[in-house]
Amino acid sequence: MSYQGSRNRQRERPKNAQQENIDKQILCLHEAMAEKLIANHGYIPQVLETISSRYESGKMAYGSYLFWTSLMEYIDQPEIFLQTLLENSATIQKYRRQTPFVGILTEAERQAALDKLIF
Repeated sequence: MSYQGSRNRQRERPKNAQQENIDKQILCLHEAMAEKLIANHGYIPQVLETISSRYESGKMAYGSYLFWTSLMEYIDQPEIFLQTLLENSATIQKYRRQTPFVGILTEAERQAALDKLIF
């Protein structure tokens, strides 16, 4: 389920240091959220509800909706799930910035994940 080879409609612009740091933080948080989701499937209905409500209210584009709903179908295949979610492509970085994985981490878990980053 790789998006690396897909044609990217948006032109990739060079990122400044601040944007790169934000992307690193978001990636780190998604790794922690994904591991928690894989370990505890109790959060899956919450994630699916967030995806549905954002799409139905027009806050999520169809492409994002397809990505997130398709990704959630792979929750029982952790390797594929993690590989796709943590992919380093402009498209996936864009999707991660509008994550439906809200409320998965506690503030302490969030801080612990960010503390692993070294800039």
